[in-house]
Amino acid sequence: MFRLAATSCTSRGFNPARTLIVCGERAVFHSKLTAFHSQLSQGYLVDDHEVTVIMSFYIPVLLLMTAAMTLHSVHSSNAIRHDWTRADILALFNMPFNDLLFRAQQVHRDHFDPNQVQVSTLLSIKTGACPEDCKYCPQSGHYNTGLEKEKLLEVEKVIEEARAAKANGSTRFCMGAAWRSPAEKDMPYVLHMVREVKALGMETCMTLGMLDGDKSARLAEAGLDYYNHNLDTSPEYYGEIITTRTYAERLETLENVRSAGMKVCSGGIVGMGETQNDRAGLLQQLSNLNPHPDSVPINNLVKVEGTPLENEAELDPFDFLRTIAVARILMPKSYVRLSAGRETMNDQMQALAFMAGANSVFYGDKLLTTPNPAAHQDQQLFARLGINQTGINPKDNSIHTPNKEPQFYNACA
Repeated sequence: MFRLAATSCTSRGFNPARTLIVCGERAVFHSKLTAFHSQLSQGYLVDDHEVTVIMSFYIPVLLLMTAAMTLHSVHSSNAIRHDWTRADILALFNMPFNDLLFRAQQVHRDHFDPNQVQVSTLLSIKTGACPEDCKYCPQSGHYNTGLEKEKLLEVEKVIEEARAAKANGSTRFCMGAAWRSPAEKDMPYVLHMVREVKALGMETCMTLGMLDGDKSARLAEAGLDYYNHNLDTSPEYYGEIITTRTYAERLETLENVRSAGMKVCSGGIVGMGETQNDRAGLLQQLSNLNPHPDSVPINNLVKVEGTPLENEAELDPFDFLRTIAVARILMPKSYVRLSAGRETMNDQMQALAFMAGANSVFYGDKLLTTPNPAAHQDQQLFARLGINQTGINPKDNSIHTPNKEPQFYNACA
């Protein structure tokens, strides 16, 4: 007798009252509803048929309005924000685990294909002897970790690795150097690397330490797509981990990168002895950047002998997963990347991380100097989970490796 329909909700100006469209004999229904109310108010019995007519319309309307209000609430809670408070974020961390993952997955599906993962490869183009004192880092010159120091790699070696990465399904090639900031004498080689990798049809990313406005502009002009500069932890805990570079200097580098037109890749490390409040503080800093970082790597501490954190207690895996889920909720359109520490995660934990909203990983046997799952292991896991890599034919599972010396990162002579 009566037909109901709802318009699809849109991201702007969703109004449940306007969404309802009643089709049919609306004038007839209105007169019946008026008479129905009048008879009830006067104490008259109402014919069963009249009740059936009224209720057959009224109950569906109530249900539809309830559903519309629920959709409105969900979409409002998933809106892009840059004003997250610490209390807001801690409330997310303290949600029941299943509820948190469910909400994160809803947000993830609003903005991404839930069964697709972006794959990047990270290569160390200059290893060791870094002047910074980051307590987690084996490349710091302050600690004796047995890491062999290497000079800047030759451009051809870098291109060879990039070709192999592309053949294995990586869409982005990231190059990292253990510097406080790139020296002027190294900039021509770095810019040449960017141009050559870009010519392969890959996205380019670098992490070279602090950047001023001039070097940021030159990297952008060479074609660098992303620049990575992590905040590492909360402002409050930062001094316990690093003393040679300030938090403000990290934020300034991110501003220089963004101003030059490059995309920002910035995240942090968990499992360094920080509290849940510190993890919330890290995500608060990242999520209140405007715009949000395009890519947010979440690292699980890899404990390296010789560093001050070599004996740090293991982070509860559920705390790591909560960090992934909260990052997804706070930054709905950012790629959330599983970075260092995947080597110690079993397949079940990685699957839960994807459920929590992670949608990017690093490929390759090493991340700079620390172990990482082999490419074929990742492809096998993706196949079992029904996950596709961006930019690769899922039927092609062959693994390509470059010609190289026994040492994966071989410095130029």
